[in-house]
Amino acid sequence: MLNTIDLFAGCGGLTEGFKKSGKFNLLAAVEWESKPVLTLRNRLESEWKYNDAKHKVIHFDIQRTEELLTGFNDERYGSSVGLDALVDNKRVDVVIGGPPCQAYSVAGRIRDTNKMQDDYRNFLFESYLKVVSHFKPMACIFENVPGILSSAPGGKLIIERITEAFDEAGYYISSNLKADALFDLSEFGVPQKRKRVIIVAISKLHFENPEKVVEQCYLNLNDLKVKRVATVEDALSNLPKLYPLKSLEKRRSHQLGKNDINTDITDHNPRYHNPRDVSIFRLLAEDIETGTNKYTSSEALQDLYTEKTGKKSSVHKYHVLRRGLPSNTIPAHLYKDGLRHIHPDSHQARSITIREAARLQSFPDDFEFLGSMGDKYKMIGNAVPPEFAKRIANALYETLENQG
Repeated sequence: MLNTIDLFAGCGGLTEGFKKSGKFNLLAAVEWESKPVLTLRNRLESEWKYNDAKHKVIHFDIQRTEELLTGFNDERYGSSVGLDALVDNKRVDVVIGGPPCQAYSVAGRIRDTNKMQDDYRNFLFESYLKVVSHFKPMACIFENVPGILSSAPGGKLIIERITEAFDEAGYYISSNLKADALFDLSEFGVPQKRKRVIIVAISKLHFENPEKVVEQCYLNLNDLKVKRVATVEDALSNLPKLYPLKSLEKRRSHQLGKNDINTDITDHNPRYHNPRDVSIFRLLAEDIETGTNKYTSSEALQDLYTEKTGKKSSVHKYHVLRRGLPSNTIPAHLYKDGLRHIHPDSHQARSITIREAARLQSFPDDFEFLGSMGDKYKMIGNAVPPEFAKRIANALYETLENQG
């Protein structure tokens, strides 16, 4: 059993996968948003039987690294004994996590007037490296969006800064991350087209040939690809159906079908949809179901948006999930807008529920998300899919164990 610390842990997608591998023990996790903290603590207690989850999951700003290590008593974040006390002289084998990706994402740069050049999140990797330098683990897993490969705040590629920082801390990472570290998660059992960069960093102190260890870890991970890609139909078909109400109620637009009244599935309620959007969803889903395909081009969808709303958009707002394909990417932005994640069943005429988003991210049905509906969508979209995380854990464990 190898010991881990999870930084920028969110609601615990990475930790869930590493725990499911059965090969890793979580010493501590760090997250600054309150609802993901509560969610991860609850999961560690209910599923993984940690009786000290409240202490193990530290609610704090990682940029205040010295306090994070030694302990703090803070008006906003409460108190903690700090990472050093939680580790308690145990060996830290692996540090996992990934800084918030908004500053690196191409979408984020498009939306921001200064292309995220001034966003402090560009440099949160420095805080990650401070923790790594302090504990000196054998290996690190650093997860992020593909945009990290092209982001260049201050005119210098962020990936060059990250490579230099890992090198100075005593770690080797691939010199060709675009070829080695970019993964399509639909190839690893996740029913979603989601590309992510997984940087494997190996300690020069622990291994004579860290370059070879990194190479082997990527080979092991690629060996865990699935033979058949999971689809939207695979993920969602057995969930209770939710149909539009004939007469809409206040903040409630859908209800369970007659055969689905008794269900133990949680968080399976769509956000409220007004009659206009319900009719649009039905129209777009029927267009695909009947094979008409009138609204499959971006231009047609933009025109429809203008026709129905009177507004104009430079990008198409609508997307219906395809039953026989993986979903499009589940983003954190889903908490604001569900128009690009429309359920494929025209009779249901709605966007996806929290539970459906969670399934498309490969979270198990007994994973409980705490907070408002918006909080839940956001933390799901920000998470590393546990199924992929489990495969990372298995590949890394096999790699490290075979080096002895």
